[in-house]
Amino acid sequence: MAAGGAPGGAAGRYRTARELRDIVGLLDDKAVLVNGGSQGVGAAIARAAVREGAVVAVTGRRPGPGEALVAELTAAGGKALYVRADLSDAAQAKASVARVVEAYGRVDCLVNSAGLTSRGTLLDTTPELFDQHIAINLKGPFFAMQAAVADMVAREAPGTIVNIITSSAHGGQPFLAPYVAAKAGLIGLTRNAAHAHRWDRIRINGLNIGWTATEGEDATQKAFHGAGDDWREVAAARLPMGKLGQPDEIAEFVVFLLSERSGVVTGSVIDWDQNVLGGLD
Repeated sequence: MAAGGAPGGAAGRYRTARELRDIVGLLDDKAVLVNGGSQGVGAAIARAAVREGAVVAVTGRRPGPGEALVAELTAAGGKALYVRADLSDAAQAKASVARVVEAYGRVDCLVNSAGLTSRGTLLDTTPELFDQHIAINLKGPFFAMQAAVADMVAREAPGTIVNIITSSAHGGQPFLAPYVAAKAGLIGLTRNAAHAHRWDRIRINGLNIGWTATEGEDATQKAFHGAGDDWREVAAARLPMGKLGQPDEIAEFVVFLLSERSGVVTGSVIDWDQNVLGGLD
């Protein structure tokens, strides 16, 4: 906006409401469902979506964090809804979409951000642990997408979906075997669904995020790796950019992918990381 806050000032660059909407309100009048949205990256995405004009619903298994986030967003003038759901259950994943359609009349955008990162190698992973990873990291997104795309197709309306994946899906550490298996499947699903529904004008993309500073990662580092309270600082010192991935930065990029600003891009799985796949020192 021009100096002084008035459109049309300075060089008269922004003269119309349409031009103003091009720089703010990227998700104006959109109904956005963020699965796994009660904390971490998902919560950051919900906050960014509300700032950009969306009405938002977030899912999570624990009411406390979900309801607290909704109260925060509502107090800031946004419109938000918490839906309690265990996304490892396909029926609950589909029901979360139905609840948003009931509340808002439609689902325009879906973000699958829920994830399980518990550890397991090829040799010590049990069938039960493997099934947990498949259920949360692959099956839940599959059936949430199924329900959201069905709503979009029934309304003959365009829509956008972003799946939060992981750079570890390219191979990952030995102790992430079931996690990598499930998330690599989500990459394939993202591309398959994008191809299948491109003529419906439904754009589906994925984001391979790297090591990120979240509440969940803090718990994981302490539970599985004996990390101290300063693990973030120690980890950041070993990374090229001197910091871990930040949820708010990821959220801004997800909003871009959900919005019309990202154009026609679909079927893309983008590495959002500071390490370069294939690069060698």
